[in-house]
Amino acid sequence: MSKKKDVFVTHRPKGWAVIQERNQRASKLTNTQQEAIDVGREIAQNNQSELRIQGTNGKIRETRSYGNDPCPPKDRK
Repeated sequence: MSKKKDVFVTHRPKGWAVIQERNQRASKLTNTQQEAIDVGREIAQNNQSELRIQGTNGKIRETRSYGNDPCPPKDRK
């Protein structure tokens, strides 16, 4: 079974890019980060993978899991 490809939202000089892991070319280029997140979410949900959102500095600022999360959050009730 192959590993699921994570989806990254990264900043580019002329906007934002949605890139799947191990791909060199962007799946989609957008003008705003929110548009890129929306496209990335749809791709990640279809692939049951993770969406990793980077800030303008290149650091990952948020990760969203769509599928089998290897480290699910533990409810504390």
